[in-house]
Amino acid sequence: MPSAWWGTIFHPPRLAHPFGGESSIRYILEKTPLIDFETFRKNIAAGETTCAKVLDEVLLQIERKSRLNAFLTLFADQARERAVIIDRRIREGTAGPLAGMIIAVKDIICMKDQKLTCGSKMLRSYTSPFDATVVKRLLDADAIIVGKTNMDEFAMGSSNENSAYGPVLNPVNEATVPGGSSGGSAAAVAAGLAMTALGTDTGGSVRQPAAMCGVVGLKPTYGRVSRYGLVAFASSFDQIGVFGSTVTDVASVLNVIAGHDSCDATSVSTPVPDYRVSLGKEVRGIRIGLPREYFTTSLAADIAGSIGKKVDALRRHGAVVNEISLPHTEYTIAAYYVLTMAEASSNLARFDGARYGERAPGVHDVQELYVESRSNGFGSEVKRRIMLGTYVLSAGYYDAYYLKGQKVRRLIQQDFVNAFGEIDCILTPTSPTTAFRFGEKISDPLQMYLSDVYTVSANLAGIPGINIPCGKDSGGLPIGLQLLGKPFDESTILKVGHFLEHV
Repeated sequence: MPSAWWGTIFHPPRLAHPFGGESSIRYILEKTPLIDFETFRKNIAAGETTCAKVLDEVLLQIERKSRLNAFLTLFADQARERAVIIDRRIREGTAGPLAGMIIAVKDIICMKDQKLTCGSKMLRSYTSPFDATVVKRLLDADAIIVGKTNMDEFAMGSSNENSAYGPVLNPVNEATVPGGSSGGSAAAVAAGLAMTALGTDTGGSVRQPAAMCGVVGLKPTYGRVSRYGLVAFASSFDQIGVFGSTVTDVASVLNVIAGHDSCDATSVSTPVPDYRVSLGKEVRGIRIGLPREYFTTSLAADIAGSIGKKVDALRRHGAVVNEISLPHTEYTIAAYYVLTMAEASSNLARFDGARYGERAPGVHDVQELYVESRSNGFGSEVKRRIMLGTYVLSAGYYDAYYLKGQKVRRLIQQDFVNAFGEIDCILTPTSPTTAFRFGEKISDPLQMYLSDVYTVSANLAGIPGINIPCGKDSGGLPIGLQLLGKPFDESTILKVGHFLEHV
C-alpha cells in the first residue's frame, strides 16, 4: 500500500518515559530460579514440599517484585484455600495432571466473579459472569491460578506500554520492555512469579514477549485451543497460548487446554495427542527450513549468530536443514495490520457505554454517550486501530484494502502449504531485536509494528509457532528462536524445541 496513506494516518502523541529519568531505573540483580513444574512434582512425590508451601513462596516473590507491575489482580486467599485442597488430593491419589501448578492468566481471559479489564479503563469495573473454557480445564486439572496479568490494552501492542495500568518491566533488565501484548504473563514466568502463564497471540503476542523475557512461549494452531471466554481483538487471528520456563511445562499445559469445545464455533475436533510423548526423542531425519526472507542484513548480528549455533547443533545431530523461500513475506505486516484493524473496529464496537464498558457521566443524548464513553475509555493505540479499521472497511476502500488484504493472506497461507510439502518445520528468529528501551518506539507505530515482522505470518496462516530461548546478546538480553509447524502438528515443534533447549 502507498506510504503516503500510512503517513497521513499515524500521528501518535509522545508518551512520557515511565521512570522519569535514567537515575531512577533499577535492575533486578538477585537471581531468581525459574519454577519448574517437573521438579516441583518430583519434590512433592518425595515429600519434600507441599503446594501450600510453594504457593506461599511465590506470593512472597510477587510482593517483593511488585515493581514489575506484572499482575493486575491477585487471588492470594482463593489460591491458598485451593492449595490446601490440592495437597489433600495429592495425598489421596486423586489429584489432576496439573496438581499444584501455579499459573497466571492474562487479563483478557474470563474468570467467573473476577475483574476483567483487558488492560483498559473501559472495563475497569467489569466482572466476568463465567469462566473461559481454558480456565475451567485448568481448574479441573487442579492447577492453582494465582492472578490476572497486565497487558497492552485489548491486546494491541508489542511492548506493554499501552496498558491503562502502567507498563510491565522486563525482569531481565528493568530499563527495557517485556514485549507485548502478553508482557505481564511473560514477565511473571521469567521472574519466578508463576510456573506457567496463559497469554494470547494475535500476531506474536506470546512468542515475542517470550523471546524478550527469555522464556518458552507457544502459539497453538488456530482452532486447537478454545477461544470461548477470550475477549476478541481480531477473531480470525486470536489464539490462547502458553508461557513456561521449559518446553515440558508448556506441553503439560497444552495437554489440558487443547481440544474441541462446543462453545467455540472455531474449535476443531482433531484428536489431541499427548504432547509430552515426543519430548526427548532424537531430531535425526527431521527436515527443517530456513526461510531466506527472514535472515537478512536487518537482523541483529547477535541474534543471527546465536541462531546459527543452534542450526549447527541440529545438523550435527542428524537434522536436515536447508534454505527455503516464503516469497510473500514482505507483505505480511501490511496484510496483518489491515485485516486485524478491520476486525478490531468491528469487535470493539460493542464497548459504547450503553451495553458494555464505562459510561461517561453527564451526557445528554446517545451520540454524546458513545463519543464521550469511547474517547475516555480507550487509549490512543486502541483508538488508532479502530479508526484505521473503520477506514479500510468503509465504502470505497473495502476493495482497495480489506479485500486485497484477504487475498494476500491466502497467498501467504499457500507459501506455507508449499513449504511444508518438502519440510517438517521452519526455523526463524522470533524478533528482529532483543528487548528495547521504554519510549524508544512508542512514538513511531510503524517501527513498533515491525517488532512482529517474524511472527505475524503464523497467525495469517493459522499455523503453530513456539519461541525457544537462544542465548543472550552482548548486553545480556535474551534472544529468541522461533519454530513454525504444520497445522495441528505442535508435537514436532515441541520436540525440536525440547532438543534446542538442551544443546
